[in-house]
Amino acid sequence: MAGLSNASNMVVGLDIGTSKVVAIVGQRTDDGGIEIAGIGSHPSRGMKRGVVINIESTVQSIQRAVEEAELMAGCDIHSVYVGVAGSHISSMNSDGVVAIKEREVTPSDIERVIDSARARAISEGQRVLHVLPQEFSIDAQGGIREPLGMSGVRLEAQVHLVTAAMNAVQNIEKCVRRCGLEVDAIILEQLASSMAVLTEDERELGVCMVDIGGGTTDMAVFSEGAIRHTAVIPIAGDQVTNDIAMALRTPTQHAEEIKVKYACALTQLAASDEMIKVPSVGDRPARDLSRQALAEVVEPRYEELFTLIRDELRRSGYEDMVAAGVVLTGGTSRMEGVSELAEEIFHMPVRIASPQNVKGLADVVRNPIYATGVGLLHYALKEGPNSHGRQSQVGVSSASTGRHDVSRRDAKDGNTALARIKGWFKGNF
Repeated sequence: MAGLSNASNMVVGLDIGTSKVVAIVGQRTDDGGIEIAGIGSHPSRGMKRGVVINIESTVQSIQRAVEEAELMAGCDIHSVYVGVAGSHISSMNSDGVVAIKEREVTPSDIERVIDSARARAISEGQRVLHVLPQEFSIDAQGGIREPLGMSGVRLEAQVHLVTAAMNAVQNIEKCVRRCGLEVDAIILEQLASSMAVLTEDERELGVCMVDIGGGTTDMAVFSEGAIRHTAVIPIAGDQVTNDIAMALRTPTQHAEEIKVKYACALTQLAASDEMIKVPSVGDRPARDLSRQALAEVVEPRYEELFTLIRDELRRSGYEDMVAAGVVLTGGTSRMEGVSELAEEIFHMPVRIASPQNVKGLADVVRNPIYATGVGLLHYALKEGPNSHGRQSQVGVSSASTGRHDVSRRDAKDGNTALARIKGWFKGNF
């Protein structure tokens, strides 16, 4: 098939969310975009707010999504890049300083200063997920993005350090491995989503990206091309569904359907004369409800969420540095009235974003629901082969089945310090 012509660039992203598991198979195109070869999605049964609460259910959901993606792409998947979210994620800005050994910055110097910055004491039971360079300083000169080859005696690095609870990450890895898959890397979900939906101009000007999922809302603040702040807010689409179920006294599965089909986040946009049928609990007959009455249930929860995001942005100290405004993505951002309500609360421009630079199944994945899944592919193709010293590879297609084999092998020279440093720069500047 045409989508698998350049097999060595094939990668797989696995977004294990609270409401759904999505597996996406893709490869890099000649113009730097991504061609989607296959996608699989299945309801998530064993996750709550980004954390595994039932291993068996999570394993089954992953298997179904991966099998669907394999069938569509015509390949066998052996390894995946996995997104992680949840309230157990924490982050901080850190810095490190080293002496430049040869009076000219070498890859070894950069690696030492990054290691120095990541040596900050982290809580017991946490593990470092990412060390994301923001900028470097040499002697008195700051604001340097690529110090390699520059002269000086003292090298300083400012980085954004992201950590996650070790047991939460291990449980996700265990679920993936029980499906017979290897984990290429664990990636912070909002970092992945940002790669799929943000433009370079937005990263430079300053932007707050908000990924509203089913169990958690993940935010990331960028300024001058680098990530400055990340946070997780434990309110998202599931809370909206629960509010509808409780207020309208209807089963949760019907509340979810009503939310997706009819809900509006801003009461003034909903028509008072448009009626919807609300199924009741047990054998009671369905009731009629106006769409405006439904909006009156939904709006307060979105208002609470956006207020928490605004307060977190103020606490971060970057509120005045996001000139490009707020970018919303994720499945729960698609509701009518969301951007209008957000603009009222943030007092800055707001847009709803879908994954960009995708080909193949573009009509399917150009949807905020797939922001994290497509972002994992962007991360893998930009950083994976360089920073982790590994590279996805697709074997020769079998004559009997016509299927391809998606697996990983060690890159011969990928483990060098220079390759890892190039990966840092490519992924963050």
